[in-house]
Amino acid sequence: MARTPLLQLSNIALTFGGDPVFEDLSLVIQPADRVALVGRNGSGKSTLMKVMAGLVEVDTGTRVLSPGVTAGYMEQDPTMEGFATLGDYASSGLDLDEAYKVEMVAEGLKFDPAGDVATASGGERRRAALAKLMAEAPELMLLDEPTNHLDIEAIAWLENELKTTRAAFVLISHDRAFLRALTRATLWIDRGAVRRAEQGFDGFEEWRDKIWDEEDQQRHKLNRKIKAEARWAVEGISARRKRNQGRVRALQELRAERAGQIKRQGTAALAFDGGQASGKKVMEAFGLTKSFDGKSIVKGFDLTVQRGDRVAFVGPNGVGKTTLIKMLLGQVEPDEGSVKLGTNLDIAVFDQTRAALKPEMSLWENLANDPELGVSGKSDQVMVRGAPRHVVGYLKDFLFDEAQARAPVRSLSGGEKARLLLARLMARESNLLVLDEPTNDLDIETLDLLQDILGDYDGTVLLVSHDRDFLDRVATTTIAMEGNGQAVVYAGGWTDYRMQRGGDFVEAPVAPKPATKKEKVTEKKAPAGLSFTEKHRLEELPGVIDQLTAEIGKLEGLMADPELFTKEPVKFQKAMDALVARQAALADVEDEWLALEEKAG
Repeated sequence: MARTPLLQLSNIALTFGGDPVFEDLSLVIQPADRVALVGRNGSGKSTLMKVMAGLVEVDTGTRVLSPGVTAGYMEQDPTMEGFATLGDYASSGLDLDEAYKVEMVAEGLKFDPAGDVATASGGERRRAALAKLMAEAPELMLLDEPTNHLDIEAIAWLENELKTTRAAFVLISHDRAFLRALTRATLWIDRGAVRRAEQGFDGFEEWRDKIWDEEDQQRHKLNRKIKAEARWAVEGISARRKRNQGRVRALQELRAERAGQIKRQGTAALAFDGGQASGKKVMEAFGLTKSFDGKSIVKGFDLTVQRGDRVAFVGPNGVGKTTLIKMLLGQVEPDEGSVKLGTNLDIAVFDQTRAALKPEMSLWENLANDPELGVSGKSDQVMVRGAPRHVVGYLKDFLFDEAQARAPVRSLSGGEKARLLLARLMARESNLLVLDEPTNDLDIETLDLLQDILGDYDGTVLLVSHDRDFLDRVATTTIAMEGNGQAVVYAGGWTDYRMQRGGDFVEAPVAPKPATKKEKVTEKKAPAGLSFTEKHRLEELPGVIDQLTAEIGKLEGLMADPELFTKEPVKFQKAMDALVARQAALADVEDEWLALEEKAG
């Protein structure tokens, strides 16, 4: 029996500024769909999502939302006029008996519902918009970069929520781990066309590359055919002009077909120049201690960074990652302890706030009026790692066209601003890169390229990121800042850190979905003696026990290899430490379950 689709777009056409964004676009979203919406920056992902939400009026075509179905869209820049607090905005439109959902979601996303709208940051506003959508629980959720401005703990919580939801969702994200964990189908926007594959993001790149290979083969065949027909035309057309005009017209049609093919957009020409080598020892920290307003950032922290290290800083938002980096660079004085910087350091900083960009100035002016890049005034040149380049030519390396060069920076998308900031950064020679959330808003292909370039970079990298896949690919050392002044150094990237830590830092339990009105009528009352929170915890614990048991089984299987200890002693020790930690965690969880069962009885 065919299912009734939640949403259907038919023969959609949309034009912006005279250029077609979509032509003859049709797609269907079914109940329980979990769809990754992917494509290059500027390909129209957010525009398509707004079309799905009914927020953008199309030129032609129809949008049909099935009767009784609600669709919710997470706004990137929500308007909060008329609301005093973030909680007021997030709970607007909810019934009084549903307002508690906002409190539950706010705890998971880690924002304060009492926060003042007037002073809230962009990240706090986005988290409030996401909380509003999660609390409303529509049948179809449209999520545009929901993990931006979330720390890893909040991303893990959101991931678990979406794993257990009954709603369908369409998801735009640059976070590979997030997409791989959640999606079962993929919509790919490429040069105005939308393709669908019934597989999650994990299979996207193989599928994309196969399509591109087929395109290349077809283009090669077309070029050979045009070449053969053109040779015939040159050699024999004068003798057979009248009876072969059809073949001439066919040649013209082949050439028109080739001209009409839309060329694939290349990748940005990213390159970091390591410049002069720094000293072998880049920095040493001895007993760093720092507090702000009674909040401890670090206590007695020691660190040695060698040339070529890639050091990642992870932890919840607000824990002090950026402050610690500034202390290591000598920009913030510690309360106790000292930092010794190495010789010949040439530092370049990628700031997550994009503060280096002047929003009212054009892209051209942002590059050609920068003393740090060796240019000022109204120059049309920019010094790129010691060599002069024309501004427009350099911008084209980062996928900006000539028309954009004179546009104000405020008109750019988040991904385009990130690319422009990378363009500024990469024009400089450096041997110490400080990258504060560089992955926000970058498309998958640019992220791949950035990862490769950081791997080839001769200098040292200090990195703050909440992208687990990016951390695994780049970091050689991870500093976990866990609050209360605790900052612990671990070898390797995110997965290595998780294994050494025992996996319990960000593994949020699966949160129960708020009951619908219908379910509330029939749900059982909480067992006597248990609070609301304890009841839900009791329901969660069997799943946590099963997960820990499965992880213990995998580790025991790994350690059963008799050659592991002799061939890979470091891996053996990591597995042993992880096994001990999980066994202890399992014992604690079982004790907690027994205590709650006894209290419920």
